[in-house]
Amino acid sequence: MELLIWIGAAISLVGIAGIILSVVKVRRAKTTAKDDAELKARIQAAMPLNLGAFLLSVLGLMCVVVGVILAP
Repeated sequence: MELLIWIGAAISLVGIAGIILSVVKVRRAKTTAKDDAELKARIQAAMPLNLGAFLLSVLGLMCVVVGVILAP
């Protein structure tokens, strides 16, 4: 079960990297957007990345918890 813990940790790290990338994209959009419509469009474009990254983080943490519970 130790392998499951490490795999879950790796998946969570990928998810956290995606969350950070999403934050960077939104901050960059806030500084370069010319009007509200463009800002809204850029934020909506970043939403799938954000949700996918959160999903990966949750799945990775679930793997870690299951691995810890099943470890002897």
